[in-house]
Amino acid sequence: MLSKHIPLAKNILKDEVRHEKMLIDMLDEERLRYSSAIVLGLNDAIVELTGALAGFTLALQNSRIIAVAGLITGVAASLSMASSQYLSTKSGDGKENPLKASTYTGIAYLFTVLFLISPYLFSTNLYLSLGLTVINAIIVILIFTYYISVAKSLSFRKRFLEMALISLGVAAVTFGISYLIKIVWGIGV
Repeated sequence: MLSKHIPLAKNILKDEVRHEKMLIDMLDEERLRYSSAIVLGLNDAIVELTGALAGFTLALQNSRIIAVAGLITGVAASLSMASSQYLSTKSGDGKENPLKASTYTGIAYLFTVLFLISPYLFSTNLYLSLGLTVINAIIVILIFTYYISVAKSLSFRKRFLEMALISLGVAAVTFGISYLIKIVWGIGV
């Protein structure tokens, strides 16, 4: 270590670490203050729509129909989540603006929906599209978890694994349920 040879280096390092912490603490971006609203939109979209797309893939067997069903489901769900976020924030402690919180939730949900259904718009291979949707979900989780972990000094690995396991677990369960429905009731397009 340099601090063994140059005692002043140890003080400089301490100062730099302290300044870095102060800068991170000063970071008061609006998006960071509304991160819970964004997490709600992103995570609910990932969990709900990845699960729905997995089910649609098995039941509908047509990429265009799956994309349209996913888009309709996603738009309805984003409006539902935004309105629920508005009501929840309005009845909360008053620290957040209900309109802003609901807007962040709805927009995060809608962008996630568009990103998740995009493979079905560009490929007719259903299982490739589903695989790419899962990869897209992991990418969204990865980027947002990294942002929140750095900004709030939280453990990236723990938060990423938790979000990924919940989201992909729901998709797997939904896929399994769709498979059983298809077999038991003979439903499919």
